[in-house]
Amino acid sequence: MPPPSNALASVISFPAPPSGVGSLHDVRRIEREQPDPLTGVSSTYDLLRQGVAKGPGRTAMSFFLRTEDFRQPFQWTHAEWFARITGAANMFHRLGIGRRDVIAFVLPNLPETHWTIWGGEAAGIVMAINPLLEPALIAELMNAARPRIVVTLAPTPGTDLWDKVAQAVPMVPSVRTVLTVTPLTYLRSPLAPLLRAASRLKTPRKVGAAVVTPFHQALKKAPTDALQFPAPQLTDTASYFCTGGTTGLPKIAMRSHRTEVANALQLNAVFGQTVDPAEASLFCGLPLFHVNAQIGTGLAAWAGGAHIVLGTPMGYRGPGLVPNFWDIASFYRITSFSGVPTLYSALLQYPPKGQDLSGLKYGVCGAAPMPMELFHRFQTETGIKIIEGYGLTEGGCVSSLNPPDGQTQLGSIGLRMPWQEMKIVILDDEGQWARDAATDEPGTVVIRGPNLFEGYLDTAHNKGLWVHRPSPDGLRETWLNTGDLGRQDAQGYFWLTGRKKELIIRGGHNIDPKLIEEAMCRHPSVAMAAAVGRPDAHAGEVPVVYVQLRPGTTATEQELVAFAQQHVAERAAWPKQVRIMPALPTTAIGKIHKPALNMLELAGVVRQEAAAQGIELALCEAELDARHGMVVRWSAQGDATALRKALAAYTFKAIESQG
Repeated sequence: MPPPSNALASVISFPAPPSGVGSLHDVRRIEREQPDPLTGVSSTYDLLRQGVAKGPGRTAMSFFLRTEDFRQPFQWTHAEWFARITGAANMFHRLGIGRRDVIAFVLPNLPETHWTIWGGEAAGIVMAINPLLEPALIAELMNAARPRIVVTLAPTPGTDLWDKVAQAVPMVPSVRTVLTVTPLTYLRSPLAPLLRAASRLKTPRKVGAAVVTPFHQALKKAPTDALQFPAPQLTDTASYFCTGGTTGLPKIAMRSHRTEVANALQLNAVFGQTVDPAEASLFCGLPLFHVNAQIGTGLAAWAGGAHIVLGTPMGYRGPGLVPNFWDIASFYRITSFSGVPTLYSALLQYPPKGQDLSGLKYGVCGAAPMPMELFHRFQTETGIKIIEGYGLTEGGCVSSLNPPDGQTQLGSIGLRMPWQEMKIVILDDEGQWARDAATDEPGTVVIRGPNLFEGYLDTAHNKGLWVHRPSPDGLRETWLNTGDLGRQDAQGYFWLTGRKKELIIRGGHNIDPKLIEEAMCRHPSVAMAAAVGRPDAHAGEVPVVYVQLRPGTTATEQELVAFAQQHVAERAAWPKQVRIMPALPTTAIGKIHKPALNMLELAGVVRQEAAAQGIELALCEAELDARHGMVVRWSAQGDATALRKALAAYTFKAIESQG
């Protein structure tokens, strides 16, 4: 079964019902009050247009290139911002983009990135590509989608992005135009004019067969008052997103305007008017090649008339951003921000020091589970409520969320979104519906609703994706199999108990283990390889690889680690360790049994922490628990206080046995 990617929407957006969600009762109330949320909205472009009407003169976007310049941002009102999006749409249309043509962008977080996304969706189909990928992978993804236009950085000091795209484009025959964006437009420095001139001189007029044109040069020729072509409709394809990993070569998900509009409206309904839209400012520090940043700190927020602060092209990774985050939050009166658990851990190294954070209502956490100790510590030390949830690219962005107006259930992924059904079902051996699960009974998480995607670009990837379930009236319902295992309690809260998917989530980045395994199997001594995630207190998971050597060959673990670093295309996917086994565990049909390897790693973490604390273990066994998924049962000789504290930093359940 093709596993969709895991992501959480991190948004506060606005108007909808008079109040947000505090319980499952509120979800149902919202659905009764507004049975069809899509009435009167025809596309993402139309939804943005409606957002402008809520306050054309209010600030829509603040952007600063460098952290030290955050008090001197470049700003646009909602009317000005929407004019840039309209101009970008007309620019793409003039460059030959039609409704089914693809625009690919390989960009960091810049204002032009948003203009490309939303203007591009008005004209055609937009495909986001991770700038961290290597040229060969960029080219392979592009050849799968066949874009006519690529938008990327011009030659810029401190980044090799132009060099990578310039290597990739000649390998992609469909590309006719490369539009270049320079971040130096936003550099506040006396040297800026000289640096921009040097960038222009280094930019060629052609790359392969594609003509290279400055983005702003083409944009100036485009009208900004109205679209010069028929607007898209909800059924039109809006975007292609790479799923299955932000590293490696993932599948390409096709998403309609309906997908994105529906999920934006679902988010707005959940948050209701918990914050006045006129006073709302959201910080965007997550990458814009990901659905989280696009839908959460983009479409949904602007649909409600909110203000987005885009902080540096590198987001949270920008130099000095995290150490200065609380000053930035105070200056802009930030009401919400989001990130992965590693961000919250990093922020605690620079705690607030008297800044006025009275407007900061929520921190939203997703993409990886947050350790309980970090959850409690962050809320205690900052006073900021953390909201956790769950979602996937194939479901728009977010499918469930802990209620902002209600009680957060620690460890839960929250309540389902309005207008989207979510169930736990028991599947048969063919992967089809056998029955609905009982309350608290573990099963497979399935969803259905207007926010679902259209399927994968390569239809072969759709095998096993859809589950057919009989409806009460005797018809057949089609549900998306998320690939995740979970349960639902009596209050309607969902709890994940495991992943059928094998993605390794490192600091919020999804790593496809096949990327590592295929590289390792190119070593002449390796017969088989299996990459799994090892729990890590800082990154959530780090990749490790188990290998089985070919008969009659030898290799050391150190040699194989070095080989992986040379042959795995993405640095984030480099395995921390390689473990050589006489034989990898397999199922009855000969498939590598990764759960056995995952449990070895869990138990290994407990032993490692015990050794670090000088504690002798009497018991340390990993097992599969029906309610909690993989757990480790342990007991120690003597005082185990330090070990308990160390294990609390991990997301897996470590159960201390008594006696």
